[in-house]
Amino acid sequence: MEKPFDFLLKNGTLIDGSGSIPVLADVAILGEVIAGVGQLEGASANEVIDISGKVICPGFIDSHTHDDHAVIKSPQCESKITQGVTTVIVGNCGLSLAPVRLDREPPDPLNLLGDQKDFSFPDFGSYVERIDEVRPAVNVAALVGHTSLRVNHMASLDRTATEAETAGMRAELRSCLEQGAIGLSSGLAYGTAIEASTEEVIELALEVKESGGIYATHLRNEFDQVIEAMEESVEIGHAADIPVVISHLKCAGPDNWGRSQDLLDFIDHSPYRDRLHMDCYPYAAGSSTLDLKQVDERVKILITWSDQHPELCPVYLHELAAQWGISQLEAAKRLQPAGAVYFSISEEDMLKIISHPKTMIGSDGLPNDPHPHPRLWGTFPRVLAEISREKKLISLTEAVRKMTGLPAANFRLSQRGLVQCGYFADLVIFDEQDVTDTSTFENPVAAADGIEMVFVNGALACADKALTGVRRGRYVGKQP
Repeated sequence: MEKPFDFLLKNGTLIDGSGSIPVLADVAILGEVIAGVGQLEGASANEVIDISGKVICPGFIDSHTHDDHAVIKSPQCESKITQGVTTVIVGNCGLSLAPVRLDREPPDPLNLLGDQKDFSFPDFGSYVERIDEVRPAVNVAALVGHTSLRVNHMASLDRTATEAETAGMRAELRSCLEQGAIGLSSGLAYGTAIEASTEEVIELALEVKESGGIYATHLRNEFDQVIEAMEESVEIGHAADIPVVISHLKCAGPDNWGRSQDLLDFIDHSPYRDRLHMDCYPYAAGSSTLDLKQVDERVKILITWSDQHPELCPVYLHELAAQWGISQLEAAKRLQPAGAVYFSISEEDMLKIISHPKTMIGSDGLPNDPHPHPRLWGTFPRVLAEISREKKLISLTEAVRKMTGLPAANFRLSQRGLVQCGYFADLVIFDEQDVTDTSTFENPVAAADGIEMVFVNGALACADKALTGVRRGRYVGKQP
């Protein structure tokens, strides 16, 4: 007698993540994997669930996160699992929790990941081991941050690395890649890396080629010199012969609004276009630490935290400046170090970029922020609801592909991102008409509506916004 399936999900509308048209199908789970897809008449299972009228698709892959420490500190991963995310890519923007060795508080913006005590992984292997010990609710794959390597090998970050320092970084990166890292990330716009030469980054990227990894970059400039910064990213990728992901592609600042087509034309016509990818979040506002260079009287800025004046947050910078009777720049100086949401993106530009066929969906949420940008909780349902259902800019099938099959292929996540027999059973069941993001800039901590069930490696992790307590996530990067 054949062993019954663990779960049999009956009569769902299957969107398999490949871009294929939806079909009515049953999906069976046995252990950690998908064991049957199609019309499974007569099949038996320990639990049969009728999902008639609901969409079943692969678990969403958040292609750009800063959850490096959050998956350890808060392994229930509520902000992710409740919106259907089953895998997170961490270590973005040059900032990774591992490998980092600190004898002081982490420099801005590495402090986005935590305090000095949180950087307790001097090598990459110890981070992978910790993930697998904790068993977070979601799977994790990690990039190695360029800034993290610089912190380990350079006494001062306000210059390019010497030949010896670059060699040290490259040797450590090689070790990380051997221990399972999926590639290198950079944040060349930040003070911790802006003085790094293109050659310094190329030297590290050359190491990535040997492991079949990827290079993801927060561009050196997302404002008036964004095209030049994109050219640099292509130069790095081409020199190392590796794929490139441009992180949170945008045209930032009012003077740059309306240039999204220029950016997309650059990508579409680049000789490197087949190996050039990008991610985007569905909001006309970004979030990071408070950067004086980004204080612009024309841009609304929400201060989300401040070491100097925590009692005032959250507060809009222009309101506080008026209350204090000083300029916004002076007010920002009084608040630092601080966190900020910058309403510096054109909605039209964002919609054009996020609709492009090459664009993956990445939340770029900051889990340590006490008043986070709503993208932390709402990114994926917002794409399904606003971008697809309401604005009809992309089909539901295309929205799912951007969240599943596309990032799985780009980041080379084996047996994930598609609903196929033998693939890991990372699955989401949602109501196409009801799915809605409920997180707002005023009240950002809110679980989405319409995400009905989420499975991770065959286990039911979340049902109707409620966590089951079963956590079966693991490290899913390159296996050593």
